[in-house]
Amino acid sequence: MRPRQGRPKLLQAMVDAFSLPDLRRRIIITVSLLIIFRLVAHVTLPGVEPTALQQLFERNAMLGMLDMFSGGALRNFSVAAMGVFPYITASIIMMLLVPVIPRLQAIAAEGEAGQHKINLITHWITVPLAGIQGYGQLVFLQREGVVSGTGFLPTAAIVLSLIAGTMFCVWLGELITEYGIGNGISMIIFAGIVAGLPQMIGQGFLARENFLGLAMYIVIAIATIALIVIFTEAHRRIPIQYARTVIRGSRMLRQAGATHLPLRVNTAGMIPLIFAMSVVIFPSIVASYFANPTGADPNFANWIMTLFDPLAPLPMGLFYWGLYFFMVIGFTFFWTMIVFQQQDLPGVLQRQGGFIPGIRPGRQTTNFLNNVIKRITWGGALFLAVVAIMPFAAREFTNIQVIQLSSMGLLIMVGVALDTMKQLEAQLVMRRYEGFIK
Repeated sequence: MRPRQGRPKLLQAMVDAFSLPDLRRRIIITVSLLIIFRLVAHVTLPGVEPTALQQLFERNAMLGMLDMFSGGALRNFSVAAMGVFPYITASIIMMLLVPVIPRLQAIAAEGEAGQHKINLITHWITVPLAGIQGYGQLVFLQREGVVSGTGFLPTAAIVLSLIAGTMFCVWLGELITEYGIGNGISMIIFAGIVAGLPQMIGQGFLARENFLGLAMYIVIAIATIALIVIFTEAHRRIPIQYARTVIRGSRMLRQAGATHLPLRVNTAGMIPLIFAMSVVIFPSIVASYFANPTGADPNFANWIMTLFDPLAPLPMGLFYWGLYFFMVIGFTFFWTMIVFQQQDLPGVLQRQGGFIPGIRPGRQTTNFLNNVIKRITWGGALFLAVVAIMPFAAREFTNIQVIQLSSMGLLIMVGVALDTMKQLEAQLVMRRYEGFIK
């Protein structure tokens, strides 16, 4: 099966995928499960006042940003209002705990069985995290008059429904990973973000007073996507030499080979953005519980909310976005070093008989790789920091207020799209071997 000449590579890959029964089945399963997720996102919990909920979203811009990642489920306050983010939080917690707890290190070293146990522990951690986050959302909405009924049974029913919705979304994601195409959890987040884009873009076109600003906003978004693609694929190639001694019968043979070790410029992915955003929005969330209502005299909590408001005008907005910028850089180095230490690349090279030309195995290889990863991480850290503050710069430069372009959302969409296409192409390459497809 050879691609036809004159047809774009991406389009040809999709045509080839649908021509193969097993890949076509995987794509159909993926789309079907994503449709089920979108249907669940519109199942509203009982006791919600739609008008009060809409007015709350108009007053609180932060809720609009969080709603985009749930695909509108938070705006409806459905059973899937939290999406899979409690599971992501649990996964990050486990990644931080495995290197420091010997028992978890031993479990992780058991191979596939150990990974299954780690995943099971992650699922168990997800349940209480989802309960805490769901209860926090419910208390906040009840205080704002959005959800009626504050008794024990209504509260317990809503919290349990939110937990069930999160675990159902996680289950759908795992089904996509096993039977579909791409990483299921990432696909669920991707579907939630994409589902909210048409309404957001439509609001931008309805704001007819600033067509020039809207055009510039679109140009900035496209340029940001191109930048994300470049840095997502960028890596530093470290040359590797292999020398092995193989015994065949009574003869001893020496085999040698050369390859390269790719070190990604953006090893941390989007995790630093999640960490940094969690830290910078925490003071505003805490202050919202003590702030005076709209129309009353503002107190210290109101000032904290304004200081940490991502939509605050200049010069107040500089504090939030400046803090966000530097925290992204710090968390990028923090998370990159954690991931790099867990990979143990010098040890893997030594066990496989590989070495870097001109560098002694062992401690010198470790120091060399550490210095390289620190240097290239500066590029990844500055890239993530610039992408993080891009929404603020785009809003101030174009004066477009109705579109809330999220840097994290763009990173997720581009990353998931690239990863899914790579998996699809890998499946096609595997099936083009002689003897598999005639």
